[in-house]
Amino acid sequence: HKFLRMKQNIGTIDKLIRILIAIIIAVLYFTQMISGTFAIVLLALAFVFIATSAVGTCPLYLPFNFSTKEK
Repeated sequence: HKFLRMKQNIGTIDKLIRILIAIIIAVLYFTQMISGTFAIVLLALAFVFIATSAVGTCPLYLPFNFSTKEK
């Protein structure tokens, strides 16, 4: 549960961009425009984008004390 208690650092526009990229990756995969290992890596990235958007925290931002969240 520690991940869920992390300080949120993803703003609205950041979330929308992450979700849009995840949707584009999914469309490319399901229309078979991408395949193989490359597709699996991108699908994993899409999953991470959806998960971090849902939680509102990007662990990669934490070491740099970076945030796109509106104050």
